[in-house]
Amino acid sequence: MVTNTFVDNAKVMSKGQITIPKDVREVLGVSSGDRVTFIVEGSNVRIVNSAVYAMQILQQDMAGEAERTGLTSEDDIMTLVEELRNEDENF
Repeated sequence: MVTNTFVDNAKVMSKGQITIPKDVREVLGVSSGDRVTFIVEGSNVRIVNSAVYAMQILQQDMAGEAERTGLTSEDDIMTLVEELRNEDENF
């Protein structure tokens, strides 16, 4: 497995702002206007793409939910989707 491990640094400006180095932005998949999340764990800080992080949290929260509700196959899911669409049409 190839890892993207490297060290980079940035200067903290008077208002607490930093510029995220280009190599780091590319790894995170962020560009101008995107949001990042700072995850503080003790004295360590991770910077992650906010959209990716939100999706990971959602996936963790939803893990196993389909099985708990009885959706065990693709057919079960398609049946549920069909039922929900029919309900929407009836409103």
